[in-house]
Amino acid sequence: MRRLDDPIDPSRILDDAGLRALYSYPPEPDRPWVRVNFVSSLDGAVAVDGRSGGLGTPADKKVFGMLRELAEVIVVGAGTARGENYGGARTSPALRERRAAAGLPEIAPIVVVTASGDLDPQMRLFTDTFVPPVVFTSARVPDSKRRALTDAGADVQVVADHEIDGATLVAALDGAGWRRVLCEGGPRLFGTLIADGSVDELCLTLAPMLAAGSAGRIATAPVSAPTSMRREHLLADDDGTLLGRWVRSGNGERKLE
Repeated sequence: MRRLDDPIDPSRILDDAGLRALYSYPPEPDRPWVRVNFVSSLDGAVAVDGRSGGLGTPADKKVFGMLRELAEVIVVGAGTARGENYGGARTSPALRERRAAAGLPEIAPIVVVTASGDLDPQMRLFTDTFVPPVVFTSARVPDSKRRALTDAGADVQVVADHEIDGATLVAALDGAGWRRVLCEGGPRLFGTLIADGSVDELCLTLAPMLAAGSAGRIATAPVSAPTSMRREHLLADDDGTLLGRWVRSGNGERKLE
């Protein structure tokens, strides 16, 4: 991958250390910094045949893993966890060592956001993971359903009375002490975060393909919420993949690497 807006040499190939520097979180954040990551086709599709994996390219997969490596916690909506058949974050001895050296937990936990509690205790989220998942849910979920998720190994936390909005989610993350947050969707959760002014940055991959079909866009919400963003960097791979990072305008300027 190359950085197209590299101020010194746009032809320079980025190594892993260079990528980590470009995607580093603000140093010592005093609140949860919410980073959202998505991949989209050139014509705006968020999935192919219902799965975002159909849009993945080698560069996207590399950055996806890098973002997970840098995060304290991974947040995902229940619809995406079900549709993408989520399991726990993958790891290796080398990855554990790098995270520990950076002051991060060796494995980032998965937090699933679901006001309805509609999760199957037999899904990979609970059966294929190194650390127990966390479920942020609401008081309207019956005790029996919450108990079933707890029995499956989840740390079930009631964070709202009914719906879980952006402010409630950020407050729950803050209460848990998580500052470097990676949100992997889905579109409805992303739309909620945008509408509530809770998105700090977006990492977006444009896959070099057209998809058509009936797939939606990366964010949906009942109302529009225009949010000005500034570009931090734009990367390109030889296969045509473009990877950008945008930070919400008004957030602290960060020195470009």
